[in-house]
Amino acid sequence: MTFEDFYGENYSKMKQAEQCLLDLANAFPGQKKLEGIEPIIYCTSRIKSPDSMIRKLETRELPVNCRTALTEIYDAVGIRVICSFVDDVYDVYDWLCAQDLFRIIQKKDYISHPKPNGYRSLHLILQFTKCATEGMYAEIQLRTIAIDFWAALEHQLKYKHTIKHEAAIKSELKRCADEIASVDMSMQSLRDIIREEGFMGSAPGKYN
Repeated sequence: MTFEDFYGENYSKMKQAEQCLLDLANAFPGQKKLEGIEPIIYCTSRIKSPDSMIRKLETRELPVNCRTALTEIYDAVGIRVICSFVDDVYDVYDWLCAQDLFRIIQKKDYISHPKPNGYRSLHLILQFTKCATEGMYAEIQLRTIAIDFWAALEHQLKYKHTIKHEAAIKSELKRCADEIASVDMSMQSLRDIIREEGFMGSAPGKYN
């Protein structure tokens, strides 16, 4: 089944919503920082495939049709924003909250409150309020590049059909996630020190 077969005339609207979010992320005004590190490293996006959407509807025991998919499932359209530092994640979040193209209807902060497996990310569900995309739901995931590396590998391992020593592997993945989170915090601290030194070095009356 193609995207057009399942989503019908809504598919073009979904593509517009996807591109709108990508353009918005690329327009984030904090892209150039004093230390030369961009807060957003890259973005990815997708529209949930018909097969994936059908499975999700069936799992939730919902009617399998486009209308239900777009009104009861909120991540048919999704983008992932990969940031350099944890502070950047929250800076982008604050900026998104100030936009008037949509309203944020749900926030799940897995950075402050990690999932049991160690996953850390900030998930937002939004609803567009203007123009051709009005009424459309979408999901934005914000995470650091360090946890994105972990999540990509964890996702592949999780969907293996048969895994020996599953409990041990899950425990090790959790340990790795915690170590990566610790590295994230250390890198954030290093950037804060560099920023402070840069500010002090440019203070009026400072001799070189």
